[in-house]
Amino acid sequence: QVRFVESGGGLVQPGGSLRLSCAASGSNFRISGVGWYRQARGKQREWVAGITSGGTTSYASAVKGRFTISRDNANKSVYLQMNSLTPEDTAVYFCNAFPVTVGRDWGQGTQVTVSS
Repeated sequence: QVRFVESGGGLVQPGGSLRLSCAASGSNFRISGVGWYRQARGKQREWVAGITSGGTTSYASAVKGRFTISRDNANKSVYLQMNSLTPEDTAVYFCNAFPVTVGRDWGQGTQVTVSS
């Protein structure tokens, strides 16, 4: 099973940008779809963006046009470039398989806080 570790979160002002990184371990990374998910305080975790093994991307409507997901198979990494951030983007961000199935383990995520 491919496992993931997130990094790159932090505090950013509204309108700012941040780039999240997701490091994967496991031998099946190249054939795995990977997604970014987020969970705001008091809310359910939601899907943000996904990228297939072939590089096809998809985005939730709330982030489309502002966020960009990409992958580097050689380095077993997936990235999330986030631009034009708003306070509504404040959440813990996770990466995991895409689509994610019930029973998969989740990492600790990385906190993104958008505030002035």
